[in-house]
Amino acid sequence: MSFTVAIVGRPNVGKSTLFNRLVGKKLALVDDTPGVTRDRRPGDAKLVDLKFRIIDTAGLEQSAPDSLQGRMWAQTEQAIDEADLSLFVIDAKAGLTPADETLAEMLRRRGKPVIVVANKSEARGSDGGFYDAFTLGLGEPCPISAEHGQGMLDLRDAIVTALGEERAFPPREDVAETDVDIRPTGAGGGEDEESEPTYDETKPLRVAIVGRPNAGKSTLINRFLGEDRLLTGPEAGITRDSISVEWEWRGRTIKMFDTAGMRRKAKVQEKLEKLSVADALRAIRFAETVVIIFDATIPFEKQDLQIVDLVMREGRAAVLAFNKWDLVEDWQAVLADLREKTERLLPQARGIRAVPISGHTGYGLDRLMQAIIETDKVWNRRISTARLNRWLESQQVQHPPPAVSGRRLKLKYMTQVKARPPGFMISCTRPEAVPESYVRYLINGLRNDFDMPGVPIRVHFRASDNPFESKARKRR
Repeated sequence: MSFTVAIVGRPNVGKSTLFNRLVGKKLALVDDTPGVTRDRRPGDAKLVDLKFRIIDTAGLEQSAPDSLQGRMWAQTEQAIDEADLSLFVIDAKAGLTPADETLAEMLRRRGKPVIVVANKSEARGSDGGFYDAFTLGLGEPCPISAEHGQGMLDLRDAIVTALGEERAFPPREDVAETDVDIRPTGAGGGEDEESEPTYDETKPLRVAIVGRPNAGKSTLINRFLGEDRLLTGPEAGITRDSISVEWEWRGRTIKMFDTAGMRRKAKVQEKLEKLSVADALRAIRFAETVVIIFDATIPFEKQDLQIVDLVMREGRAAVLAFNKWDLVEDWQAVLADLREKTERLLPQARGIRAVPISGHTGYGLDRLMQAIIETDKVWNRRISTARLNRWLESQQVQHPPPAVSGRRLKLKYMTQVKARPPGFMISCTRPEAVPESYVRYLINGLRNDFDMPGVPIRVHFRASDNPFESKARKRR
């Protein structure tokens, strides 16, 4: 992106609505409740012919530095320092407030370009607030309506004027002809279709961090990044938006999503918490590997088990992380107890990787990342059809399919139809009659014989086509 823009202002002036308008998606949570946004959320914005990076921030609230509001404002200040330009959003309908004047003075001292954005200018009686914005001394305000998309062309012109055309439109780098591969797909490859593809360890990896409130999700990500990127504290439920951050681990790009804590459904009553949980579910579906954070001091609560079951049903690769390991006294006894409970309480995730960690001290983070990579390899694994059919034949020799209604089932053919997660199709007689116990037997055999622990495995049965069926119908 050519430049970075921060959206700042007091609470409930429409910053997140403007953010969603510029990125073209409803990424940030929007509600009438003031103070919905807490962490700074980055995104890729497009405004007519401008492309830039934009940061949504928390609203200014005067409070002590060590309070939650004070820590939220510290995050906003970091966004202002990081940005090349600030969009100072005011509520034209409500007019200026002392908080607006305080923020304007702070922005003026920073010495960076600022555009005053008079939002909600479509409302009746907003003219007074628009003209009051001239008194801030930050130049001519730009009237817009983030909700309805009005004034976006004026905002684009204001950004170009504030930064200059050279900064707003950087020269494009021409791609050399030698860098373009014009060979047709598959030309010169000579690869065997039955060969099992190798795992691409350079591809960026999407990881979601989920768990109950106050389990230490944001603290863990901050430890990975080596900075206070996400808002943390002793209060439960600080994180609301699902925030994505990028960093590198051993040369590989990792895109990690911090999510809101997920409580039992019966306890989620407020609209804002429902929105936060829905955002966390979207992050799970978007991710490839999901790390479920357990509090090692109170592990295996009912909600923990439900979160693991949800991740497995969504088909994601899952890793368990027992956080707050620095608070555990008898490591060996607790570790043995956690292993026993993992085997007993999570039969649907047999062999799932579990790592004791401490987001506060950094203990076990390398082992956690290694477990994430290994689980993602299994999640992407493909097995050749020849190996699968040899395996299926041996499984039927060891444990033949049962006879249902006096007729024995016949499993004829097996192939892998998809990966991410691994999915298999078995051609057989009477697929609707295959008992669930035999399906579990086959899934457990796949886990053990092909080394596929801890990932969801799908096995589907299909009746084989009868080439003489149409002829038999004609005789009738």
